Amino acid sequence: MKRIALTGLALAAISAAGVGGYWAGVRGLPAPGLRELFDAIGIPAVAEPAGAGAVIYYQDPDGKPAYSATVRQTEDGRAFRPVYASEDVSFEDKSATAAVAAAPVNREAKRVLYYRNPMGLPDTSPVPKKDSMGMDYIPVHEGDDDDGAVVKVSLGKLQRTGVRSELVERRVVGRLVRVPGTVQLDERRISVVATRSDAFINEVANVTTGDRVTKGQVLLRLYAPDIATAGAQLLTDLNSGGRDSALGGARQRLENLGLPPEGIAEIERTRKVPLSMIWRAPSDGVVLERNVVDGMKAAPGDVLFRLADISTIWVLADVPEFDLGAVRLGAPVTIRVRSLPGRSLNGRVSLIYPQVGEATRATKVRIEIANPDGALLPNMYAEVEIGTGAPAPVVAVPDDAVIDTGTRQVVILDRGEGRFEPREVKIGLRGEGFTEIRDGIAEGDRVVVAANFLIDAESNLKAALRGLTPAETQP
Repeated sequence: MKRIALTGLALAAISAAGVGGYWAGVRGLPAPGLRELFDAIGIPAVAEPAGAGAVIYYQDPDGKPAYSATVRQTEDGRAFRPVYASEDVSFEDKSATAAVAAAPVNREAKRVLYYRNPMGLPDTSPVPKKDSMGMDYIPVHEGDDDDGAVVKVSLGKLQRTGVRSELVERRVVGRLVRVPGTVQLDERRISVVATRSDAFINEVANVTTGDRVTKGQVLLRLYAPDIATAGAQLLTDLNSGGRDSALGGARQRLENLGLPPEGIAEIERTRKVPLSMIWRAPSDGVVLERNVVDGMKAAPGDVLFRLADISTIWVLADVPEFDLGAVRLGAPVTIRVRSLPGRSLNGRVSLIYPQVGEATRATKVRIEIANPDGALLPNMYAEVEIGTGAPAPVVAVPDDAVIDTGTRQVVILDRGEGRFEPREVKIGLRGEGFTEIRDGIAEGDRVVVAANFLIDAESNLKAALRGLTPAETQP
């Protein structure tokens, strides 16, 4: 009965509203709406239809600019309001936007710079005017139009496009140049054992190729007629009490024939020329060659032994031409060889060879490293990592912050409050995800590292439209 009564009462109210509206329209009086009538008689208003479609996101129940992709609650336990696909999807703070729209703008204190076309065409005027359709040009006040390079983006658009910025800092920028290399002997540490006159080999020490010898170790005994003759002349001068000049001449001849100083001293001490002279190792090292046997005759200059000191050794790395500019003298190097798994050796670049290989288009870089245990052997294959970059920190930005068109490099400065400025820069080294900036920005600036190409495209479009404006109409 109660529902029937309410239904009848509602029909009566609708009829009364219709009649009242008719007479109000005839007499020009304001007519109350159905909601006011329902409120007056105590009938609850019909609820507004809910949004249709899928839930796009969840919004703060108080309308604050707080959003969530999943179900969420406020700090006081209230659930976020679901926003459906049929509803107006906007990331703007509507309350703030409405407040800004409702607030009166004080234009009196700002000077009018120029007037722009109301349809957005690239046309400006220094004085008020109308377009071809009779619409007034819009005044642009001081402060409304910044430098032409500045791009303004609304906060909602920033959220939708994912614009993100980071602070510019000073850091060490470098990368590792990984190249192959080979182990080579130090050319300065190779020596040979030879005679300067005809000689006959009396006895060769028990030394073979690959053996390690020490400085002064006996390698062979030989008989050289020229050395014996010079020794006899020295003894004659000594026994006859010859002058110092004569003694000096005989001694000098023995030195010229290659007799070691200890051999000359032995002749002077014993006053006898030995039948065989001892030849010793001139330095520590490994025997690379043995070209002598007992009883053979050696001609002047024949290489009897070739020795190499491997306590310090070279690694020659082949650096491609396009990486050569990043390698510097003294750069740290890490070396790994296949025969020593899990072990790395450290050294520094000692020389960059002044020639590029015609076939390989690579330049050899020499690294000197200590080899006290002799683990590195000539012609071993090596994997070389050369550190590049200056040791001092430099102004650097993430690689994603640099827009490289091939002819210029640009970064987008974040000036705050949705204002961005493209800035052309000069870049340096790249490495480990960062790029050195040599000119254009300074430490402490903020640069855009995500979606910066969108802002750059908008800036280029803005500059192009400004360029289409006739010179006489530009402010």
